Amino acid sequence: MNIRLSPRSWLMTMLVVLVVLTLSAANLGPVKLSFYTLITNSLDQGSWNIWLHIRLPRVLLAVLIGGALAVSGAVMQGLFRNPLADPGLLGISTGAALCVAFAILIPLPLPAIFMMYGHTLAAFIGSVVVCLLLYALSQRGHGNLTRLLLAGIAINALAGAAIGVLSYISDDQQLRQFSLWSMGSLGQAQWPTLAIAASLIVPTVIACLRLSRLLNLLQLGDEEAHYLGVNVESVKRRLLLLSALLVGTSVAMSGAIGFIGLVIPHLIRLQLGPDHRWLLPGSVLGGACLLLVADTLARTIAAPAEIPVGLLTSLIGGPYFLWLILRQTGGSHAQS
Repeated sequence: MNIRLSPRSWLMTMLVVLVVLTLSAANLGPVKLSFYTLITNSLDQGSWNIWLHIRLPRVLLAVLIGGALAVSGAVMQGLFRNPLADPGLLGISTGAALCVAFAILIPLPLPAIFMMYGHTLAAFIGSVVVCLLLYALSQRGHGNLTRLLLAGIAINALAGAAIGVLSYISDDQQLRQFSLWSMGSLGQAQWPTLAIAASLIVPTVIACLRLSRLLNLLQLGDEEAHYLGVNVESVKRRLLLLSALLVGTSVAMSGAIGFIGLVIPHLIRLQLGPDHRWLLPGSVLGGACLLLVADTLARTIAAPAEIPVGLLTSLIGGPYFLWLILRQTGGSHAQS
């Protein structure tokens, strides 16, 4: 019997799944923990420190960044009205990573209070520049998908080459940081890192959710949205900046983790439909679940070694991206 859940029921189910995954992930690792020992407070001091200061911050950071990347992907797809728009494919993540690489190699003399946000600021600048460039190309090309993808390939190539040059002239410590960023890792998660990420990601995601109705109206076309009372250019600029901030913060905290912004919005759209009032919160929960599972696998399947989480998300997203392209190509041939 086919049971069709309402969007609200889907979101509640995903929230329960996310809570279960979060609690389970915090107990999985080279040091085995259990719910019983946590509830009864029978952990020794060493195990308690591992759970509280190593596992829990990393798990919560994976939830934040996974949700941020998925929402940014959903916003980009709605903004460009292209199902293949993704921060990684379009070069936004690489542009952000390039500015972080500059910040590592040439630290800015910022006041102490801003030093905690230095890498985030650099990543935000890089993502904003790429977003504005893509937006200009989208306007000139009337949202042509091929034009956007080619632009993304060019941006990824140029930014990747620049990062390679910076890696060549960097010292060993800087080179190690570059390598972690290029593959994506949550291994540096700590409570201060989590606090910085939460202070930027949570308000930005809330702002995106508040714009979901206007994002729905933009799907009708700029002219129709204008007739319905939408300040089209203002809404687009706000969505671009919010998406750039989400990508910039994520890249600054974990490096370039790809394909979450592509895969999750598609899967959520299949279940909840194209209404962004349901799609955006669904993407938050779906992205959090996917990155949480990927990071848990990254730190457990080869323990005590750790696999970069960006490699696992690419193994998931790469075949899915090819399937999307083949499906769209087959559909266009069928129409012709």
